[in-house]
Amino acid sequence: MATTGKTVLQASLDVFRAHGMTTIFGNPGSNELPFLAGLGDDFRFVLGLHEQVVVGMAEGFSRVTGRPVLVNLHAASGSGNGMGALTNAHYGHVPLVVLAGQQVRRTVGQEAMLASADAAALPTPLVKYSHEPLSAADVPRTLSQAAFEAATQPSGPVYVSVPLDDWDEPALDDDELLPQRSVSTGRGIDPELEQELLTSLNGAKRPALVVGPQVDAAAVADSSVMEAAMSLAEKLDASVYIAPSPTRCPFPTTHPNFEGVLVPGIQSVRDQLADHDLVLVLGAAVFRYHRWEPSNYLTPGTEVIQITQDPREATRAPFGKAVITDVGRTTVTLAKQITDRGTRRGERGSRIMSPAATSAEGMTGGEVLEVLNEHVDDSVSYVNETTTLDLDYLERVAIDRPGMYSFPASGGLGFGLPVAVGMSIGAPEKTIVATVGDGSANYGITALYTAAQLQTRTVFVIINNSSYGALAGFAQRMGVPKVPGLTLGGIDFVSLAQGYGVPAKQTSTRAEFAAAYREALEASGPVLIDASIVS
Repeated sequence: MATTGKTVLQASLDVFRAHGMTTIFGNPGSNELPFLAGLGDDFRFVLGLHEQVVVGMAEGFSRVTGRPVLVNLHAASGSGNGMGALTNAHYGHVPLVVLAGQQVRRTVGQEAMLASADAAALPTPLVKYSHEPLSAADVPRTLSQAAFEAATQPSGPVYVSVPLDDWDEPALDDDELLPQRSVSTGRGIDPELEQELLTSLNGAKRPALVVGPQVDAAAVADSSVMEAAMSLAEKLDASVYIAPSPTRCPFPTTHPNFEGVLVPGIQSVRDQLADHDLVLVLGAAVFRYHRWEPSNYLTPGTEVIQITQDPREATRAPFGKAVITDVGRTTVTLAKQITDRGTRRGERGSRIMSPAATSAEGMTGGEVLEVLNEHVDDSVSYVNETTTLDLDYLERVAIDRPGMYSFPASGGLGFGLPVAVGMSIGAPEKTIVATVGDGSANYGITALYTAAQLQTRTVFVIINNSSYGALAGFAQRMGVPKVPGLTLGGIDFVSLAQGYGVPAKQTSTRAEFAAAYREALEASGPVLIDASIVS
């Protein structure tokens, strides 16, 4: 019975309010107009000029707020445009609710213009949940389920397609119950299993920790998790590595136990872990390789135990024992219960970073990172989409707080610029510094428009080597150096930025870059610096 007098749209907006989802990232189309026209004054619509940028900005906003975020896309075409960014959100466990507009319900089967013929199938397998309600009356409940699905561990994006004529249909009486719902999950670890873990760790002669993005995500919500990770490493006298292809920085790079990032190849990981008899993987997949390096996974005698919140990460791993549980709570528990070996490698923050390589031909990428490191403070957070500097970055920049560093989870280009803008919108008190390769920048360049319109505190540093540098490196390693299409040139990022309304400068020496960066940090709005480097 529909007697409340509310429409499906009004009941759905109540659901979004209950979940704190009142900031919407989108690029509107005709199917979305009835939804957007009915938003209340308490909703904020953030316009992006391309759907990949829209999804990326929403990911950045979610990373800094820790909340599920609403994304509004246009039917099949808009959803398709956004799916490149959706790969990053999926593997980064970012809770997004993607709401796609559908054609008038009775015309979908006819495949009318702008109808999505099989909407629920379109974004799979990049979402946890995908659905188009079978009736208008089920739209509010479906959106409630979607919000809970997105936020429940393992968190991630979900997708709901809603026909445009559903919004004005009458809501159900029982929809009033939806904003009152809650979903809770157990956070403890079985005492017997806890004791097994402690026995294994205490008995290890040369333990190592491999920490992943779930630790940093937990630490953003509860700072004691980062403290516990450091304490666990110190008590075990364990070497600490960051899991391959890190989407976050879950351990301080200035800590004396920090040994760097695992290089994402089978042989490389095997070699880096060869001296350890027990490897505890906290909050990461085992392992997300990138380079193809044929080898056995582990040196004989190396045992791997994985703690993860993602059942799929646990079941798909090719080796090791896995425990599915709350990573933050388990890290804190283990740190409290583990036996302290009484050995310390130095004071926290004492790790010394090696100097960057220089070149007579011009500024190097390492020098850019050193300049960034000279200005690290509590007000700055970093986004990195420079695949040629992905390993160097966490070796050279002092990242020591939860949520301070973000990197794309899937390698899909176009992450850096929009995610940085989304983070600036979600945390306006911070300065977000984004280092983005010149190849990657072109996939998300329209994010500059939103930054200019909202005057976000974002510094965009284009690491410009006039090429797809990472691909050139892969081509060399794969023995196929003569690959077409890897050289870029003639792209004037300064003019592009100024065209979107963002002040910009070009630099080619360390002194020029340092001066431009200092000025950018003092600006009240967005700034772009084109930093030309030698490969």
